[in-house]
Amino acid sequence: MIIDTHLHIIDKAALAYPWLSSVPPLDRDFLYRTYETEAKRVGISTTLHMEVDVDPAEQEAETAYVRRIAAEDGSLIRGAISACRPEEDGFAAFLERQQANPFIKGFRRVLHVMPDELSQQSLFRENLQRLSGTGLTFDLCVLPRQLPLAAALADLAPDVQFILDHCGVPDIRADARHPWRENITEIARRPNVTAKISGVVAYADSESWVAETLRPYVEHTIGAFGWDRVVWGSDWPVCTLGGGLSTWVATTHALIAGANEEERTKLLSGNARRIWSLA
Repeated sequence: MIIDTHLHIIDKAALAYPWLSSVPPLDRDFLYRTYETEAKRVGISTTLHMEVDVDPAEQEAETAYVRRIAAEDGSLIRGAISACRPEEDGFAAFLERQQANPFIKGFRRVLHVMPDELSQQSLFRENLQRLSGTGLTFDLCVLPRQLPLAAALADLAPDVQFILDHCGVPDIRADARHPWRENITEIARRPNVTAKISGVVAYADSESWVAETLRPYVEHTIGAFGWDRVVWGSDWPVCTLGGGLSTWVATTHALIAGANEEERTKLLSGNARRIWSLA
């Protein structure tokens, strides 16, 4: 069975998503029940919800919304990665509130659409260090050229578990393996960074990609981090831009067909179970 570490729910009647208007194919509802039906068919047994960059005023409302879904009978959701704003003065109080909520498994501040200077601000870095000792993870969503900045963040808090989203967001359409490849190798030297094998179908040409198109990116990421430091994610509904959930699951199985059972289990469920203490 598979643990999906990267589900997004979009419910425009419940929450505000300012960025959606710039991505028309995603600018509609993608509700949990739609995901659940397909997820169960492809062998997903457990899911973590990943924040969807809602209006900042609704960050905690998003967590409450997802928790209500998780409480429903048969729900796959076992926790949430919350949005956060480490660049703001109120982060310390925000973190204290989230620590009191066992449903929260970690945080993410989307960085790949933000100026590089954001993660270099002293307040951002000081607040990120507050995660030390909490057991809460921090997802890094950065562009290939920003990977050195992500590595610097990981160095600031060596006892915090960082999760690198989407194999470092390679530009697969352009087959741009450099400097992505070298930067992945370098950030993988940090033992407190785990890579998420997710999202890459959305970065390939939606009309022409095949499993072999993705193989160099997936294999290099797994090779750099090793089987003990990789987890799997669907990135639904973003993955619908490149074929959808079932296609991505099938492609994943094809790409790791040469791995042994222990290695496959680590990627698909075991490492996630350990990192986020999932039953």
